[in-house]
Amino acid sequence: MYQEDRLPSSLRAWLGLVAVLAALVVVALGVLYAGHSEPGSVDRWIVAPTADSVGPPWRGVALATDFWGEPAGAALLVVGAVAGCLWLRRPRAAVLVVVGVGLTVVTTTLVKSLVGRTIHGADNLSYPSGHTGFATALALVVALFVAGWFGLGRAAGLLLVLGSALVAGAAMGWAQVALSAHYPTDVLGGWCTALAVVPVTAWGVDRFADRFAERFAERFAERFAERRKVDRDADRPVERTADAGRRQDR
Repeated sequence: MYQEDRLPSSLRAWLGLVAVLAALVVVALGVLYAGHSEPGSVDRWIVAPTADSVGPPWRGVALATDFWGEPAGAALLVVGAVAGCLWLRRPRAAVLVVVGVGLTVVTTTLVKSLVGRTIHGADNLSYPSGHTGFATALALVVALFVAGWFGLGRAAGLLLVLGSALVAGAAMGWAQVALSAHYPTDVLGGWCTALAVVPVTAWGVDRFADRFAERFAERFAERFAERRKVDRDADRPVERTADAGRRQDR
């Protein structure tokens, strides 16, 4: 069994703190913008809300980036990441790709229904951004894998993990705002959702995998001991026959 930690021990405390702070931001923004259908003051300060914030060639870049957050593009990325983990014989990392990214997407969907913030019509729930949450979560999982693979220390590991999350979240978030699919605060909410969900999920995957490995080792040891006992008993037929004869003479 592999004893790999998808959440490196040197990063656990710091990423746990990041997860708590990120969760607080998600809740605070959700309360602030619950039921709104217009951009807030922060959103207006960052970018003026229009139906077409960018033109060629940047609009093409935004559309291409957005594709990787759509179901087809997201599925390709997840399948590729899982295949890479299995090819490198890291099944725990493959599980984290599916569970970590999946829980992030589920969480953004649930929060959208609870908050009820909309953009361009009552049917378009916007907070938090699922596209941004997905891209950030996948980047986090890959960065955690790389940090564990190379055994990076706390400083280098945090720089890689948080830097990757920032780059992926900023790229996808820019595309969402540029295409007027989300407000900037929606993007921040999606980014923080991934930061809150993935570290906790990685810890949970580690705990489950460790317990499974321990139980498997215990069962294997019990089966091995039973087999050894059966083999020892089978190697002493003469002794058992002689003992039986002595008992009959008595």
